Amino acid sequence: MEIKSSLDPENKYLASWTSDGNPCSGSFEGVACNVRNKVGNISLQGKGLTGRISPAVAGLKCLSGLYLHYNSLTGEIPKEISNLTELSDLYLNVNSLSGEIPREIGGMASLQVLELCCNQLTGNIPTEMGFLKKLSTLALQHNKLAGQIPFSLGKLVTLKRLDLSFNRLSGPIPAKLAKVPQLEVLDVRNNTLFGVVPPALKKFNGGFHYENNPGLCGVVFSALRGCTAWDDLSISQVGVPFAPKINNGAPTLDPRSASSAAPHNQTHCRNSSKFPPIGIIGGVTTGTITLLILVFLSIVRFRRRKQKIGSTSDTSDDQFSSIHVKEFYSRSASPLVSLEYDHEWNSMNGQDGNGVSHGLLHSFKFNLEEVESATQHFSEVNLLGRSKFSAVYKGTLKNGSSVAIKRISMTSCKPEEADFVKGLSLLTSLQHENLVKLRGFCCSKGRGECFFVYDFASKGNLSNYLDVVDESSHVLNWPTRFSIINGIAKGVRYLHSSETNKPGIVHRNISVEKVLIDQRFSPLLMDSGLFKLLADDIVFSALKVSAAMGCLAPEYITTGHFTEKSDVYAFGVIVLQVLCGKRLPTNSMRVAAESCRLEDFIDANLKGEFSECETSRLTKIALACTNELPDYRPTMETVIQELSESTGAS
Repeated sequence: MEIKSSLDPENKYLASWTSDGNPCSGSFEGVACNVRNKVGNISLQGKGLTGRISPAVAGLKCLSGLYLHYNSLTGEIPKEISNLTELSDLYLNVNSLSGEIPREIGGMASLQVLELCCNQLTGNIPTEMGFLKKLSTLALQHNKLAGQIPFSLGKLVTLKRLDLSFNRLSGPIPAKLAKVPQLEVLDVRNNTLFGVVPPALKKFNGGFHYENNPGLCGVVFSALRGCTAWDDLSISQVGVPFAPKINNGAPTLDPRSASSAAPHNQTHCRNSSKFPPIGIIGGVTTGTITLLILVFLSIVRFRRRKQKIGSTSDTSDDQFSSIHVKEFYSRSASPLVSLEYDHEWNSMNGQDGNGVSHGLLHSFKFNLEEVESATQHFSEVNLLGRSKFSAVYKGTLKNGSSVAIKRISMTSCKPEEADFVKGLSLLTSLQHENLVKLRGFCCSKGRGECFFVYDFASKGNLSNYLDVVDESSHVLNWPTRFSIINGIAKGVRYLHSSETNKPGIVHRNISVEKVLIDQRFSPLLMDSGLFKLLADDIVFSALKVSAAMGCLAPEYITTGHFTEKSDVYAFGVIVLQVLCGKRLPTNSMRVAAESCRLEDFIDANLKGEFSECETSRLTKIALACTNELPDYRPTMETVIQELSESTGAS
């Protein structure tokens, strides 16, 4: 109850947490217990919480997952949280937390994922982070962290993703990070790092991001400037070992050894003190400090000029997203703001550097006037839904047809133009009867936004037909349920298949909310291929919202990767939900489905009117698809065959 009063001081969102209740009864919002009947998981992401994290959380000794991201929590991270020795996942990202990262976190031996991005954290990154031997993801981007990158992070042998971008970090990039065996992503963009970039980081290929650090130099990275002796000198000031440069077989002059390179008078050396004259020390020190100050001021001036240019794109988020996410956007201006899709864009008529044809893209273009007119200038009356990075409006085109228009800030999109265009090309190539049809798109430099125009699905999304408590029109009969499941399967199979005009792709975020229902009650998968357009941080954040719904495959929590088998798992969850008519925890539905008492598991609203043969087959498919081990899940091709056999048998 102390945790409740701290997280939700006005008792708006955690009213189900009562002093006389049982946290393990299933009635406490966002609380799940383990097999020992102890609180093992708290999932309260995106609940609107406005309080603080109470030190009392340390009393939940068996807690393995704490998910408080996408709220408006303030205050410091309590050091007592380090007492949670069984905690593997700690998600506190996208809040307004302040203060320093507690050094005590370094003692959390079970920690695998530490997400603290998009807060107001200050101070240095604790060197004690190097003790987190099981850590696979460390995300600290978009804070106000300063100081150097700790060399101890190079000891994290299980680390796969390290994101330190958009902070105020200085100093060099530790060479030891290149030796972390499993590291795939290292992002240090938009800091004030300086010195020589370790050439060994080249092995990360596209996984190493270093832009907007003017003080960095290097040889193997074409976007970096060449190094000078002063870069070596600046590194030596922070204790990095220095090796003399070789130029055509001869060592170049090192500013720190200039005195030893000059001719010496033997007599003078014998008569002098073993310490250099104070005047020489003072002169060298003053000159060095002066030069370093000039270099630093040049870097600051350069960065401010870039930031000023970038910030001009941030024009229209006031009614589009929350204050916190709006601040997120303003700190990550995208180069795409230089493109004006609602006017002629010549590159669309040819090919990009990757050979992607843009002729098809041109035929999908809408202009801004059409989009604004269709939505009555984005009237709130036409708002269908809003997420952390997008809003969807109902619109009517001039020909009278109804559409749904998704509105996305450009700063949420891929930062590289070529990547964005490739994603657009993929989006326009997707054509299937069980995918929401893309009519076209429009991107506006003036508004700093992109708009995607889709066919409108008049019956809402599949979640509207779950948890129905009365005999309303939202109760789906058995043939409709089976048809919807079959249609979803066909849509996912199409995405996974490789064809001449498209590669096989993974949806990543399949859920009942992502399945729209049209006038004929046919299912339409939405957002297929959309993640190919979005920046990595936005994708990662959007997926965390889905984690609470239980649709993300368990292997994603540990690997951070999606495969076709991840989509299969999500499909299996949907099948279970459609069968029982409820959105329940996946494990609970699996237990009920395995009981073999179909009459207790199947939605009571059907009143027993369902095909036992089809139900049995669907239950078998759902259990196979939601197997904890990916290798034991079927492919979508196999699922389609099973569904066909079920239809034939019935």
